[in-house]
Amino acid sequence: MMRHTVAQARWELRAILRNGEQLLVSFGLPVLALVALVRLPVIALPSPVAASALAGTLAMAVLSSAFTSQAILLAFDRRWGVLRMLATTPLGPGGLVRGKAVAVVVLVVAQSVVLAALAALLGWTGTSPAGVGLLALFLALGTAAFVGLAVLVGGTLRAEAVLALANLLWLLFVAGGALLPLPEGSWLRFLPPGALGEGLRAATAGEADVPAAAVLALWAVVLGLLARRTLRWD
Repeated sequence: MMRHTVAQARWELRAILRNGEQLLVSFGLPVLALVALVRLPVIALPSPVAASALAGTLAMAVLSSAFTSQAILLAFDRRWGVLRMLATTPLGPGGLVRGKAVAVVVLVVAQSVVLAALAALLGWTGTSPAGVGLLALFLALGTAAFVGLAVLVGGTLRAEAVLALANLLWLLFVAGGALLPLPEGSWLRFLPPGALGEGLRAATAGEADVPAAAVLALWAVVLGLLARRTLRWD
């Protein structure tokens, strides 16, 4: 099982790295957003600004890599018959989801290193060891939740519909709590992008947002189960 998962993860990662458009969405847009939030006084962020901007752009990076790119890649793999080929192997739906998750984790780690280094140049002074652990926890939970959603969308709808829907949802998710802080008591905190953004913002301050972690973990389980049950191989 592990060997199949690692092989699928390598395949997924190569597919992402060969796609210039997906690399732009995964790296270019979060980098531009980070610089803009710190340097352009258009949006007032909580102090320290660099830490809040880093948290928001990390959430944005997870959305790009774990959801949008994965949903689109999966939909076109179905259209081109790649999944029908994989259906003849021992991989199975569970192995496909795990392989995608591992590939995205590798990509998210790379994104996190790039964004953290840039944030440090822009004035971020870092967080505590506990904060680093919390950042890793929320990045992992967010990755799991949004990979499940990507498989749910990309594994059931037509490729053209997924292309439009995935990009639309990315915009709604970024605006719905991922990039910028939510008002106190907002119901968006109970949705994956809001929980991810709020959790990461707390983590950069070395604080644990337990409700956000619980919300993300619940969504990760629910979306993962739905993805496994609804995935269509053609």
